[in-house]
Amino acid sequence: MSLKSLYQHAVLPWLRRCGNRFGLGFMRLMARLPLTWVRGIGWLLGRVLHVLVRRRRRIARANWALCFPHQSAQQVRLAVRRHFVLYAQAWLDRGWLWGADEATVRSRLHLVGALHELQGSAPTLIFAPHFLGMDAGGSALALGVQRPFASVYTRQRNAAVDRWLRAGRLRFGQGQLIERRQGLRGAVQALRAGAALYILPDMDMGRQGSVFVPFFGIPAATVPTLARLARLTSAKVVPVISRLTPQGYEVQVLPAWSDYPGVDVQADTALMNQRLEHMILTMPEQYYWVHRRFKTRPPGEPPLYPTGL
Repeated sequence: MSLKSLYQHAVLPWLRRCGNRFGLGFMRLMARLPLTWVRGIGWLLGRVLHVLVRRRRRIARANWALCFPHQSAQQVRLAVRRHFVLYAQAWLDRGWLWGADEATVRSRLHLVGALHELQGSAPTLIFAPHFLGMDAGGSALALGVQRPFASVYTRQRNAAVDRWLRAGRLRFGQGQLIERRQGLRGAVQALRAGAALYILPDMDMGRQGSVFVPFFGIPAATVPTLARLARLTSAKVVPVISRLTPQGYEVQVLPAWSDYPGVDVQADTALMNQRLEHMILTMPEQYYWVHRRFKTRPPGEPPLYPTGL
């Protein structure tokens, strides 16, 4: 066996296993620390990542400049630096969300708003966009609302990380994780069984199955899953915003959309993005800007990201 083959098939997997064990141990430590310590470590980690993770920093800056073209280069840099800090803090918060005792978790989650929209067993779609506190939102709903919940889930390549993530998201209440490869079928079954489905349909998932609708004025490939599920199951759509605060998280349940879905899937998906924009504007630095939201372009349109992103 050559040195290269030995590294690829023995050394590298061992290094990954060690790194994953260290990472999970570090997250378990976060469960034991006061929240001010967790947030302080997150502030430091976020500043370090902002410097070291150049590609994601460039993606976030490009996204921000595209969506907020009126802002100066200095404003973009400051916003993205703040975003990295909040990103790291929200990531470390998963340690106590999924590992601290229930009383601690409850004391740091504040569930407010139209909670009555989630009562009962009527088919319900929870529109939970990719704000940094999305996992806190799931925990808050499971602790605060007495009904089964389900969410779409992507299996992780590392088995230990996958077990940790699954256990965390299923920790409270009656929960179900639907693997993404099951498609609409698993989601429809969960809705018809009375579960409220926690859905995050605001990422660029590629050209197949997507429609191009405006997002901050830019045509963006968007999966029409929300509209199709609402039509298939006659489910109401209830938006939820999870906001990171110094005390933990405020999870706000908004009134159900009374005019959704309409008669056209593309128009419904455009309306979803329009309403998402209004939600983002209430706390723009807490949206998930490190994702290449505009990587898929309409036929004939040039890329929006610099070469290498």
